[in-house]
Amino acid sequence: MRKRFEYLAGIDWAADSYQICVVDENGQVLREKQFEHSGDGIRQCIEWLLELTGGNGSSLAAGIEVPHGAMVESLIENSLAVFAINPKQMDRFRDRHTVAGAKDDALDAFVIADSLRTDQACFHRLQIDKPAILRLREWSRMDQDLQTESNRLANQLWEQLRRYYPQMLNLSRAADEPWLWDLLEIAPLPGDLPKLKLAKVKAILRAPRIRRLTAEQVLEQLRRSTQPFFSNVPGAFAGGYGVPQAHER
Repeated sequence: MRKRFEYLAGIDWAADSYQICVVDENGQVLREKQFEHSGDGIRQCIEWLLELTGGNGSSLAAGIEVPHGAMVESLIENSLAVFAINPKQMDRFRDRHTVAGAKDDALDAFVIADSLRTDQACFHRLQIDKPAILRLREWSRMDQDLQTESNRLANQLWEQLRRYYPQMLNLSRAADEPWLWDLLEIAPLPGDLPKLKLAKVKAILRAPRIRRLTAEQVLEQLRRSTQPFFSNVPGAFAGGYGVPQAHER
């Protein structure tokens, strides 16, 4: 059932700030303000909202696109109702007020607040999950962020190796394998190849259980030429470096 609220707040979450707009039941703008994306900023925002309601947090509902984070949890903990809206649905609501494509934080905050006033059924009311679920969700986001960063750094390494050390890419096309990084620590430049001893290469391959290459093949490829070695690697293709892909071990 749709619950009526005396105050409706729209929160537009930017990279380093929150833009807040509060309207009444008739859609009249009551307050607008920007707060820092920080602990102090969130505290000040909640105090500002509670001051408007006279301390009656249950009379205010806040809408936001991002359904998680410190702002959402702090609002709910202070007895403020929080509703999330899908970004695609938000785009449709924005079209009611403007067809301009430029990003406008103040406008978006107003659109969220006004849409929550008129179309509460399109929003999803949020609740704080159990601590274990919150931790699991944060770990999942952290894992995703780390994987994205790992891929970005591997792509940068691949580009540099392609320019000055292509022999390495004949061993690992995507430059994303830790054992390759161990080789690079010992011989970061082609001129350092004499530092790679057979016993050390065997140890490097043995730790992650790399079986598609022998230590002898690694040394032969690195010291022989810069021609692609893909045709000799199981599951690889011959002719050029192509698109980096995951390896079999």
